[in-house]
Amino acid sequence: MLDQRTTARAFHAASGVEDWRVLFWGAFAYYRARSFAVGARFVAAIAEAARAQDHFPDVDLRPEGVTIRTSSSVEGTLSERDIELARRISKIAATLGLEPDPSQVQVVGIAVAQNTGSDVRPFWAAALGYEIGTEDAMDRHRRGPHVSFQGLKPPRPGRGRTHIDVSVPADQVEARVAAALAAGGRIADDRNVPYWWTLASPENHKIDIAAWPDFEDDDVF
Repeated sequence: MLDQRTTARAFHAASGVEDWRVLFWGAFAYYRARSFAVGARFVAAIAEAARAQDHFPDVDLRPEGVTIRTSSSVEGTLSERDIELARRISKIAATLGLEPDPSQVQVVGIAVAQNTGSDVRPFWAAALGYEIGTEDAMDRHRRGPHVSFQGLKPPRPGRGRTHIDVSVPADQVEARVAAALAAGGRIADDRNVPYWWTLASPENHKIDIAAWPDFEDDDVF
C-alpha cells in the first residue's frame, strides 16, 4: 500500500534513501551538479520517474545543484510513495554521477506568538500573499518560509514577538549550532537538546535550530 503513512524512522530504515533527510514538510535531498545543463538533465529524469509513479515532488534547479522535496500531504507527511520516489531519484543521481550533500538542505519558518483569543493568521497571510493551512500560513508555491503561530505565555496583549525556526538534518545540527556560536551567538535554552537548540544573537534575537523531524524516534512528538 504505497499511500500508507510512514514515519521518519521507517523512512530512514528503508534501503536506497541514504541521500535523504526528513525536515519540516517532508523528505529532502540536495545533489551538487557539475553544470546547469547536467542539473537540467537530472530534473528531466526526475520528472519522468515522477510521472511513471504519478507522485510529483517539488524540485528547485540552480546552477550549483538540485534540491528535491517529496511528501504525501500539504502537512508534509510521508508515505511509502515517498520512499519509492526517493529511491528512484537517488538511483538516477548515481547514474549521472551526482553527489548528495545533506548539509545543503534546510527549511526556514517564522514563529509568531499570539495571545489566547487572538488570531493574527489572516494578517500574516494577507501581508505575505500566503494562504492559511490547517494551522500555519503558507506560500502556496512552497517557496517562502512558512509562518507558524504559538501561544504567548504569560499573556502580553499588544506585545508581538517572533522568532525564526530552522529545520536541518539531525546529522548536521551540531555543526550548524557550532557555526552560529562561533559567529557570536549564545545558547539561550538547551532544555530540548538534541531535538532543538534555542540560540540568541549578540542583540538577543532568538532562533530555534531544529533536528527533531529527522530523528528516528520521531514518535515522541
